[in-house]
Amino acid sequence: MKAGAPRIPGAVLAATLLCLPLAAAEGSITIPAGTTLAVELTSTLSTKTNQTGDLFTGKVTEPIIYQGDEVVPESSTVEGHVTFLLPPGRAKGRAEMRLVMDVIKTPDGHRYSVAAAFQDAQTPVGVTAKGSEGTLQGPGKDAKSGAKDTGIGAGAGAAVGAIADGGTGALYGAAVGAIVGIVHAIAKHHGELVLPAGTDMTFVVPRTITATAATTPGALLVPDAH
Repeated sequence: MKAGAPRIPGAVLAATLLCLPLAAAEGSITIPAGTTLAVELTSTLSTKTNQTGDLFTGKVTEPIIYQGDEVVPESSTVEGHVTFLLPPGRAKGRAEMRLVMDVIKTPDGHRYSVAAAFQDAQTPVGVTAKGSEGTLQGPGKDAKSGAKDTGIGAGAGAAVGAIADGGTGALYGAAVGAIVGIVHAIAKHHGELVLPAGTDMTFVVPRTITATAATTPGALLVPDAH
């Protein structure tokens, strides 16, 4: 050390060095409850090829702004999984699927757990969203509607409903063959539920999420849920 140069006490220097990582780690993001996440699906989902627990991916198509700050950029990606899947059944069994978003990954490599629920989607023809649980339902009709569309009477319609529910009493008699044929015709209207890559979807954050930014890119951030 040159003569006359100011000396920094060891305690002050140590305190300064300890504070440097804290300064770099400053900052957090908050996503309030009820926030809608617009996502474009980047993987294809189907009741024919997927099963419960399978993962899906997507990309954020609209940034999330909170109190004037962009907390989730438009170029972020998301990951989620299938929580429930039901293939199409015989008479009234329309295919069903439920999805949950698990993680948002920002372009700088940070990951945020979100557990956002599916809300709606611009689905292919015949696929609809139903109920408060965010269930997607495939193309098809229930037993009564299907029977009505085939032009049969109320009695045969009831028999079709009985078959759909697993009953056999309505099958006795000369009309057995005709009713079975009707059931087969209705069943053909029940297609697989398919969500192709490129499908626009929306998810909703159920609880406010606050997560502190990590200093290491790619580190998993554990949010505080309120």
